[in-house]
Amino acid sequence: MSIQVNRLSDPTVRAFVTAVNSHDQAAFQEVLTPDAAMSDDGSDRNIADWTDREIFSSHGHMDVENESDGGRALIVTFRNDTWGEMRTRWQFTVDGGKVSRFETGQA
Repeated sequence: MSIQVNRLSDPTVRAFVTAVNSHDQAAFQEVLTPDAAMSDDGSDRNIADWTDREIFSSHGHMDVENESDGGRALIVTFRNDTWGEMRTRWQFTVDGGKVSRFETGQA
């Protein structure tokens, strides 16, 4: 069972998930700090290349299963056209209402 996006505790994480699921790249960029960073399975990645490949050009979608750490840690069923569906974990660092870093990987 998933958590409705509008019920996620952290408003910045809620905006991030909403932007991903609506494939709204402008809203996605708006929720990130200018120097935002990310990692996938423990390896730092170029955020623009990774999000284009894994989210926007492949129709990525996040179904949130649960949240912890005040809404900044999620377990998500993530799916896209490239990899299909997988259970993933997401950890967010939020500074001043924007995501400055997120880390994702297999859960």
